[in-house]
Amino acid sequence: MLRQRTLKTLTRSTGVGLHTGQKIHMVMRPAQPDTGIVFRRVDLDPVADIPASAQAVGETRLSSCLVQGDARVYTVEHLMSALSGLGIDNVFIDLDGPEVPIMDGSAAPFAFLIQSAGIEQQSAPKRFIRIKKKIEVADGDKWARLEPYEGYKLSFSIVFNHPVIEKSNQSVRGSSPTRATSFRSPSCSITR
Repeated sequence: MLRQRTLKTLTRSTGVGLHTGQKIHMVMRPAQPDTGIVFRRVDLDPVADIPASAQAVGETRLSSCLVQGDARVYTVEHLMSALSGLGIDNVFIDLDGPEVPIMDGSAAPFAFLIQSAGIEQQSAPKRFIRIKKKIEVADGDKWARLEPYEGYKLSFSIVFNHPVIEKSNQSVRGSSPTRATSFRSPSCSITR
């Protein structure tokens, strides 16, 4: 039986928020089984806990935002990728600002922090979602589809109306690094 996982010890990092430019202090701490991934806005009074769940997803333009009441945390996607890739089920993430630091724009620095803190197996069994039938959602020309599969496989395509990146096709089995790409203006270079 696969068991839930958390950090062995806490880990700290400081970085800059991509969208706010604000210096952000982040502390990742171990959490008990079945806690889940919980972002904590320690700069707010009272401190706001924002669980990482599909129900908490707010804005998704230029980053992924989680919302709980009036509290928000932006740019969670690269940290969430690292947590998922390393099989972390339970962790508290304390932030003293409104977004996760961007680091180098990938999941790699977060994976390094998690591995440096160590990973501890917990007593509770992992929980999984099994896709039993095809599910598809669409919004204009954008769509996402889940299909039954024995194992883990992710395939995606992105089409940009931009001369540098017109189309990108990726297929992943297991985990893979992610990187943010932004366009400063329609006619200038890509920033990473």
